[in-house]
Amino acid sequence: MKKNNPEYIVVFITAGSEEEASRIADALVKRKLAACVNIIGGVKSVFSWKGKVEKEKETLLIVKSKMSVFAKLVKQVKEIHKYEVPEIIALPIVDGSGDYLEWLEKEVSS
Repeated sequence: MKKNNPEYIVVFITAGSEEEASRIADALVKRKLAACVNIIGGVKSVFSWKGKVEKEKETLLIVKSKMSVFAKLVKQVKEIHKYEVPEIIALPIVDGSGDYLEWLEKEVSS
């Protein structure tokens, strides 16, 4: 296993619908900006927007990728996403199965 390697990241992205989430996931995987994207529907989000507390049903994407392509990933998501300010946040993968991380390495372009 590779330890404490911030090269590998998990990116959280919320979308307004499962259809939009699917379009984003397809684009990221096809362009080798992500090795895998999980799509989780039925997420309830509570957030502050323009001075008001908003509550929305959203779809969460959990993206497995690499820090080296994060800027390209953000650009691609913003081209597709309908939100004015989409959530696109990256968290480091601090450890993982060696086989999985090797697969991730092969599937994501640098």
